[in-house]
Amino acid sequence: MTRQTIISCELFPPKNASGMQKMQSAVAQLQIRHPAYFSCTYGAGGSTRDNTFTTVDWLLSQSIEVAPHLTCIANNQVDALSILRRYQEQGIRRIVALRGDRPADSLPAVHELTHADELVNLIRTHFADHFDIEVAAYPEMHPESAHLVEELDHFERKVAAGADGAITQYFYSVAAYTHFLEACARRRITVPIVPGIMPIVNYASLQRFSARCGAELPRWLCRQLDSYGDDQASIRAFGADFVAQFCNRLLAEGAPGLHFYTLNQAEPTLAVWDRLVA
Repeated sequence: MTRQTIISCELFPPKNASGMQKMQSAVAQLQIRHPAYFSCTYGAGGSTRDNTFTTVDWLLSQSIEVAPHLTCIANNQVDALSILRRYQEQGIRRIVALRGDRPADSLPAVHELTHADELVNLIRTHFADHFDIEVAAYPEMHPESAHLVEELDHFERKVAAGADGAITQYFYSVAAYTHFLEACARRRITVPIVPGIMPIVNYASLQRFSARCGAELPRWLCRQLDSYGDDQASIRAFGADFVAQFCNRLLAEGAPGLHFYTLNQAEPTLAVWDRLVA
C-alpha cells in the first residue's frame, strides 16, 4: 500500500444497548489500524434515522471522523436539508449520498427526492463545497439497471452533479472493477472509485445478501465455500486469505483505497487488513 491509500470502514446503527456496546468494541479494535473514517448507514426509508444519529454522535464524541449515509427515499428536500444542517453544525465534512431502498408497500412522499444525483445537486446548491460527497458505484451493475450503458449513465449524472468520489457495491471479480474503470475513463469520469470489500464470514448469509443486492459470487468461490460445509473456522480462514489476495490485486490495479463492510465486527476486517501488502 502507498501513503495515499485510503482505507475506511462501514458501520450500521445498532438497534439496542447491547448492539451499541458490540459496535463500540469493534470500533475500538479497528481504530488501532487508523482507518481514514467510518461511514454509518441509514436504513431503508430512513428506518434507522434516530439510531444513525446516535451512532454518529458517539463517533464524534470519540473524535472519530464519520461519513453519515443520507438517502433520497423517505426524505423530501426539507428533511434532507434539516439533516444536512445538523451534520454541518457538528463539523462533519463527508457525506455518502445514496438513493436508498424503498420499504415494502411505501409510497413516494410529496416532493421526495428520487435519485442520488438529485440529492448530490441539493447538497451542492445549499452547502457548496462544505461536504465531500461519496456516491455509490456498481461494477457489476445495480439490480435495477438493464445494461452497463444505463448503469454508467446513472453514475455519470451523479458525478456531474458534484460527487467527489464513489464507493462500490462489494464484488469478487477484479475484471469487473477494471472494466468499470475503463468504461468510466472513456466517458472522462475521473473521480476516485474505491472498491467496497465484504469479508467472508458466513457462506449462507453471504449467499442471501448477495442475492438481494445483486453481487455476483463466482461459481468456483461457491464450490470452495460449499466444500467446507459447517466448518465455520475453515470458511473464515479461507475467506481472509482469499479476500486479502483480492484486495492486494485491486490495489495493484490502481484502486485508490478500500472500504470495508464490517457488519459491526472487527475480526473479519482485521484478518484481511493484516494480510495486505505494505
